[in-house]
Formats: sequence, structure tokens, C-alpha cells
Amino acid sequence: MSKQINNNESFLKRLVGNQLFIPLIALILLAVINLINDPGFFKITLGTNNAGYPVFSGYLITILDYGSELGILAIGMTLVTAASGGQDISVGATIAIAGSAMLRILCGGTSRPTEIQAPIIVAFLVACVVGMLCGAFNGILVAVFKIQPMIATLILFTAGRSIAAWINNNELPIVPDPKFAYFGGFIPGIPIPTTVFIVIACIIVIALVLKFTNLGLYTQAVGINENSSRLNGINPTFIKFLTFVILGLCVAVAALIKVSRLSTINYSVIAKDIEMDAILAVALGGNALSGGKFNMWASILGAYVIQFLTTTLYKFNVSSDALAAYKAVVVILLVVFSAPKVREQMGQLGKKLGSSKKGVA
Repeated sequence: MSKQINNNESFLKRLVGNQLFIPLIALILLAVINLINDPGFFKITLGTNNAGYPVFSGYLITILDYGSELGILAIGMTLVTAASGGQDISVGATIAIAGSAMLRILCGGTSRPTEIQAPIIVAFLVACVVGMLCGAFNGILVAVFKIQPMIATLILFTAGRSIAAWINNNELPIVPDPKFAYFGGFIPGIPIPTTVFIVIACIIVIALVLKFTNLGLYTQAVGINENSSRLNGINPTFIKFLTFVILGLCVAVAALIKVSRLSTINYSVIAKDIEMDAILAVALGGNALSGGKFNMWASILGAYVIQFLTTTLYKFNVSSDALAAYKAVVVILLVVFSAPKVREQMGQLGKKLGSSKKGVA
């Protein structure tokens, strides 16, 4: 009997200690709430869009669609957090900059062109370069000048949207090619949102990078102890810089999706507060915001949980202005439960419960 209790305790300890435990519990909780409130929440229907092509629709499709761009950002934000022990709060503004640069190339400086002025792939590559340059700027401030990440990225957070507006002379160019809308919508004949395929491609790439390179190991080593990693032949300055550049690349992919959804841009609104969701996804995945060891898959799952939460709040008719307040409650709960004192007390409580069960046995 005591052996069975010990096995149960060991299993429970491993289960609770797994980083995927918190996001999975949150996902199950949200699913139960929606199931009780409206079983139709999980219904997926096959209809047609404005162009007459078959597409899937429903709340779950919305979660997969909009959660994908957040999942892409969570990849880069996880690496930045792990290496630097801080977060990039300029993500939304950088999306505006990269998206504006993309529109400049596609529209050639004209707000209402009759046809695109450059191939979409060229415009996307330019956006990637712009995004990585923004990441490099932040990375230099953090890695070379040793500025705290949140303070360093505050520069682009403040000036980024003005820079984005300046790139297109404060005009709102509209891309005339309907193919550009495929990246943020649906490819004709495929009823699944294109964003799902984009995030799968990004996940495959980062999985291969983490498997066949030492990026993950070096990032964690720098985040845990920068001085020790330097003594072991790792260049902490380069690793921190590299993680910000990778985040810049992720931002460019997200910018492609964001701008493609409307084939234009609104500098003040596009990707507003998305940096909070990306940071929250990393935290919800159980990753320490102070840096060090990370679990990329938990962060990606956390991104979809955040989108699940956002969709649920909209379902309950919560206004967009109030969303930040509800998400702030989630942040508070995460911070409290991840606090060493709380974890220590929970561990002691678990030991007491285990001791009482043994006594009964």
C-alpha cells in the first residue's frame, strides 16, 4: 500500500513539475468553461468566403488562425528571455516598421497603385532585413552596452510607429494584388487558414535549429550564468545579440501575416499590445522571465492558450479595452504561483499530505 502511495506521489510530482502542466491545465479550464457556457463553441463549419472558395469557420479556427502569429512571436521571445533575462517590448512597433517597409516595396511609394511594383517574395525579404536590423539594434544595446532589455527596447516601442508612418509618408498604401491576401487568409481550394501552415513551417525550422545546433544549450547557459558560460568558451554578447536578431526575423513573419490580412496598414493599431501577449505566452509556458532554462514547446502552447483566452473573453462580450485588465490578472496569478516562497509552501503542503496518507496506511 505504501509503495503504491509512493508511486502515486512520484507520478504527481513529475506531472506537476512538467512545464507543460500549467498551460495544459489552463487550456482544459478554458475548454470546460466554454463547453458549459456554449457547447457550440467547438463547432466547426465548412462554408465559403467572399471569393466563393470553401473555408472552415468557427471559434477554434479563429484560435488557430490568430494564435499562429502569436506562436511565431513566442519562439523569438522565448530565446530573448532565456538569454537576456528580459523581454522585448518593441515587438508591436517593429511589426509596424517591417510591415510598412514591405508595403513601400510592393506599392513603390504610391498609396493606390494599379499593380504591385515588386514580387511579394522580394518585399518579404526586405521586411526580414528590416526586422533583423531592428532586432540587431536592440541586441547591441542589451548585449554590448549592457542596458536592461525592457529599457533598451523602450526606444523602438516609443518611436517605432512614427518610423513606420514616415516610411510611407504617413499614407496608407493598399496592395492591389489579391494573392498577397493569401498569407493572412486562405489559399483558394484550401479551407485551412494559411497562418497554420506558416507557423508549422516556423516550428519545424526552430526544431531543426535546436536539434542540430548548440543554440538552445548556449542560450540557456548564458541565461543561467553569463560568467560561467564565458569561461566555457561561449560568447554571451554574441548569443544575446543573436537571439534579438532571431526575434526580429519572427517579427517580420508576423508582419507579413498582419499586413496581409487587410492588404494595408494602420500604424497606430497594427499589433497593438501584442508584445504583452508574447511575453505572457512565455510566462504561461512555465519559463522563468529572469532567463535560463526554457521549453520552446510550452511557450508555443502558451501562445494558443492566450489566444483561447482572448477569444473566450470576446465570446463573453468583453470589450477590447478591458482585455488587458483580464490578462493582467493572469500575469498576477502566474507571478504569484512561480514565486519561490509560494512554491516552497506548496511543496511542504504536498509533503504533509503524503505523510498523513502514509500514517493512515
